[in-house]
Amino acid sequence: MQAAVDGEMRLLDPEVRASPDRVLELLDPEFTEIGASGRWWDVESILTVTSGGSISPESPVKVSDMSGAVLAPGIVHLTYFADNQGRRVWRSSLWRSTETGWRLYFHQGTSAG
Repeated sequence: MQAAVDGEMRLLDPEVRASPDRVLELLDPEFTEIGASGRWWDVESILTVTSGGSISPESPVKVSDMSGAVLAPGIVHLTYFADNQGRRVWRSSLWRSTETGWRLYFHQGTSAG
């Protein structure tokens, strides 16, 4: 489970997000996301956002209430609360172990107001 937590935290790191190659190392080729806005994302569309500096190095995302569960061998479900400069979102991620390491398969954000 720690590998999934580590991957999730790397995806929130502004330095990692600014590098499409580093983000791709963490995303499953079949990655999809339902954002807090209700928008559906795939690998290509999420790379556009992450490489655009969506998280400021001066104001990193504050993560709390991180918890995880192993759903099956090689499948981990994480949930946590994220505050990005006042944008408060509950987050849920499914990570799966692949031949090339742990990859984020699915992510969903729900606005907390």
